[in-house]
Amino acid sequence: MSAPPADAEGAPLPLRPDTPCVAVCSTTFDEVCRGCGRTVVEVAHWVSMTAEQKEVVWQRILAQGYPRRNT
Repeated sequence: MSAPPADAEGAPLPLRPDTPCVAVCSTTFDEVCRGCGRTVVEVAHWVSMTAEQKEVVWQRILAQGYPRRNT
């Protein structure tokens, strides 16, 4: 069993799903997914991002009201 994710100072990060994806993928009008709120670059690099980098994205998208299942 692995240790829970932590930031650079070792403080534990909140438990989150593996990805904010809600299978409502659309970037038709700009570079932001209408379902999860991530940019195209964030989606493309998600699997290689550190837990701390993912947490920064999580905090931003949650503050913006994402993820959204019905938009």
